[in-house]
Amino acid sequence: MLSAKMTCLLTMNALRRIYPGPYLYSLSNCFLHKEGGRTIHNIHSETRILRRMLYRQSAIHPSIRQCKTQHYGRRSLSLSAATVVNSAPAPVKPYLQLMRLDKPIGTWLLYLPCTWSIALAADPGCLPDLGMLALFGMGALLMRGAGCTINDMWDKDFDKKVSRTAIRPIASGEISRMQALVFLGGQLSLALGVLLCLNYYSIALGAASLSLVISYPLMKRITYWPQFVLGLTFNWGALLGWSAVKGCCDWSVCLPLYFSGVMWTLIYDTIYAHQDKEDDVKVGIRSTALRFQEQTKPWLSGFTAAMMSGLVVAGVTAEQTLPYYAVLSIAAVHLTRQIYTLDINKPEDCWKKFVSNKNLGLLLFLGIVAGNLWKERRETLLQTEE
Repeated sequence: MLSAKMTCLLTMNALRRIYPGPYLYSLSNCFLHKEGGRTIHNIHSETRILRRMLYRQSAIHPSIRQCKTQHYGRRSLSLSAATVVNSAPAPVKPYLQLMRLDKPIGTWLLYLPCTWSIALAADPGCLPDLGMLALFGMGALLMRGAGCTINDMWDKDFDKKVSRTAIRPIASGEISRMQALVFLGGQLSLALGVLLCLNYYSIALGAASLSLVISYPLMKRITYWPQFVLGLTFNWGALLGWSAVKGCCDWSVCLPLYFSGVMWTLIYDTIYAHQDKEDDVKVGIRSTALRFQEQTKPWLSGFTAAMMSGLVVAGVTAEQTLPYYAVLSIAAVHLTRQIYTLDINKPEDCWKKFVSNKNLGLLLFLGIVAGNLWKERRETLLQTEE
């Protein structure tokens, strides 16, 4: 028991050295200063959680690994999002962490359905509107940050009890709920400024998504399907992108695209939820990971089939061409391999599979752009034949 306790202490000390900050003391209280007796099994279990957290911090924040490369006697320079956040001034840093600026994968997953819609709405033979892509990129960054702030305000008490989330600024006490509320107001105000750059139809459509943004964090308390509500929220850009370009939604294209995005979210966020399933059971949080259990892979396979079907329908309605369907085939192979090789009992593998979905989303965007450019060539050939 003494050796197990020493291992636990050493792991905590390692975490403090590579990721210093007052929020780790909440973990110390959680793991090292519990009241009452503890068995050897409990200490070993806590040690495993701490080691898993140590791995995640090094995987999610590459900058904290401090890998010094001797290249002409200088340390290698990293420009990752985590490096930027960790280099920020101390008063600003907690707010950047609150909006998850150091973990841009969530912003990408919110932004990519917008790019699909904008690219599909482009005229035949033309690239998507770059100004619109930039505008939606800024909106995705702000709304993802606002969503994370709302989530952490709702989940402060839950986050304290989960090893992965105990270091979040609100849970650790670095930011109070009132400070977070003021910060949220600033983010939403900037996001409103972005929304007001669009047409009236899109402004009304974008405003309608706010109810989903606010209510999503509550879903994990009342249903085993919070990932479905997240899908409805995260893929709203599949509707908004088209309306921003065209002035209104073509539902024959937008609805299948939106449906596919929701299915995609169910895939990647179920994988993500398997990282926390042990802690979720303890604190009473529900998820599709707990709903599906060992049947996760059959469910994910069904979501993949539904996602691909929706993308085919959207492509046919939008008169997409060969490059688009070729990319869909590659995406289907990627998802099949992702599901087949997934180990739901290894958090590090779940995280790896989860972040790989950014590449999948980018691939689909490039497929839509290539398919749209191919339209001009096809029309030119038809005119030549005539």
